[in-house]
Amino acid sequence: MEVTYLNAVDRIMKPKQCRETGFTPGVLYGDGVSNAISVQFETAELKKVIATHGSNARVWVNHGGNKKFGFIKEVQRDPVSASVIHIDVFHVSQDHEVNMQIPITFEGRDSLDNLLLQVYKSEVEVLGKLTMMPEAIVVDVSTMLLGDTITSENFKLDAQLKITESENEVYGIITLLPVLVEEPEVVVAEETSTTTAETK
Repeated sequence: MEVTYLNAVDRIMKPKQCRETGFTPGVLYGDGVSNAISVQFETAELKKVIATHGSNARVWVNHGGNKKFGFIKEVQRDPVSASVIHIDVFHVSQDHEVNMQIPITFEGRDSLDNLLLQVYKSEVEVLGKLTMMPEAIVVDVSTMLLGDTITSENFKLDAQLKITESENEVYGIITLLPVLVEEPEVVVAEETSTTTAETK
């Protein structure tokens, strides 16, 4: 499991001012934190972490001279620009069991012959020790046939991790590739107007 580091400082500005100066507001809470702490992270550094490790990245947070382990529990984004405007970091011991939404990565779509993967769910909730959580669950669909469904049986997880969703949950299905039918071009005849000369 790869972890990374984030530097946090106490937030003394309002969220809007914080973002305008190159920082992203956030809060720290969890094990060993009696009350949620309002902090700010360097936006450029935070973007790199989320782009590389996902929105549930495991991180060591440097704050006030202390370093604590945890994970990004929630990411709030601007509804228009999709930029990150706030994050929650949950401190937890590395042996602590947590529930996490793990993204599902579907590989091999290009190898499907005249077939299409229809995705129903792109995440799955998993319970287990934080140190054992994968960044993503990879499912290879390249050899699947029409009508095949993707369920938890397709996920290769450590035996100590438990999927908390229904065993019958369907995350995707292989369907036929839609055939586009070109409609014939309709030619509209131009209307001609006849001017009737009035006879006096």
